[in-house]
Amino acid sequence: MNFIVRPMLIILALFLVTASPAPAQAQAPVRLDIFGPGQRVLNLASADPLGHTAGMAAELDKLISDNLSFLPFIRSIPKAGIIGGTKLSGFKAPDVDFNRFQLAGADLLITTGWTNSSTVELRVYEPVTGQLVFGKAYSDVNQRNLSRVADRFCSEFMKALTGKGEFFLSTLAFAKDSGQNRNIWTVRPTGRELSQITNMSGLGMSPAWSPDGRFILFSHIDDRTHALGVWDRHTRKTQRVKFPGNTLIGPTFFPNNEVAVGLAEKGYPDIYRLDHAFKRKGVLESSGGIDVSPSIDSTGTKMAFTSSRLGNPHVFMKDLNTGSIQRISDDGTYNTEPSISPDGTLVAFSRMMAGGHRIFVHDLLTGEETQVSFGPGSDEQPAFCPDSYFLAFTSTRNGSKQIFLTTRHGGPAKQVPTGPGNASFPAWGMVPDN
Repeated sequence: MNFIVRPMLIILALFLVTASPAPAQAQAPVRLDIFGPGQRVLNLASADPLGHTAGMAAELDKLISDNLSFLPFIRSIPKAGIIGGTKLSGFKAPDVDFNRFQLAGADLLITTGWTNSSTVELRVYEPVTGQLVFGKAYSDVNQRNLSRVADRFCSEFMKALTGKGEFFLSTLAFAKDSGQNRNIWTVRPTGRELSQITNMSGLGMSPAWSPDGRFILFSHIDDRTHALGVWDRHTRKTQRVKFPGNTLIGPTFFPNNEVAVGLAEKGYPDIYRLDHAFKRKGVLESSGGIDVSPSIDSTGTKMAFTSSRLGNPHVFMKDLNTGSIQRISDDGTYNTEPSISPDGTLVAFSRMMAGGHRIFVHDLLTGEETQVSFGPGSDEQPAFCPDSYFLAFTSTRNGSKQIFLTTRHGGPAKQVPTGPGNASFPAWGMVPDN
């Protein structure tokens, strides 16, 4: 993609300080805290796009609307609910009639103006004050990159509101069944750009993106061996790397592109560190029990993992600087599949309960634990988004295994469209456009 982004104006004041009481309509621009336990819901309206009558204008409008439906803190106001309609005389203040949107209860308003057939300006206003919250112009827009323009705008809009916008720029890798085989696929979390990237006999599972978005590692089992699968985004080729023994579980990357993985040469698996050539560099964790499923934070100093050292599988946290280990899962008898948030503050994991597996989130700062999925069926294999806010997980709530999204606070789960066939083992990555 080769479109150009030109900053216009971003207003992100957290507070409006005055010496005397502010007028009734004066207030601070909208800013959301999506990381605290409480979460506001903002009502969002959209005006009709102006200046371009071709199909791209309507398509971009729909792409943005579909994208924003994935944000649990945004509620879209139907256009039919706007008295006076959503067609405006202009897309810039003061040509915008904010009153009709304010009367409809809108907290935010998106206006769209095409200045020519390949340049679009998108603005977000507060109808109550008429204040610009966020705005950008996008050039070299065409049919091929239209969805990426929508993703970029929604990412920058979300970042203006919350400080984080990685969700719309990320890509999910996952495993998908076809007959007797299970291969690795990728998809945007909104369901677009679905693509099969491996075509191998056997079972692929537990994919993991490299920090630079070039490689996907995964565990692969064929008729005879376990191996490390390595897919290269540049060459579109896959290789299998075998190790002594015949067990390889849950590879993941360090920030420097080294790898942590569970390997068993003899007896129970231990967690090893691999160098950039996928050669064993040393043992990260060994207890005499089963130690698997490492998950590394963005600093490379914290590792969550599963261990049977106490008899039943539980989730632990290791400080890789000091070597100290902390048990994370205090309740239940079967806790597995940890995912540490990139910011290093939370660990999500799966707990087996009477009605099936459920996803829990442990706060490393407070020690509090929150259940964030509630079935039906079983919810397993949680994975944190790079924004440390969204969680993807595998669920059988609709019968087959499919991938769903929730947040670090829970809330209604939204399915990621992945087409027919069982889908499991979601993993997030930030993939460059080129």
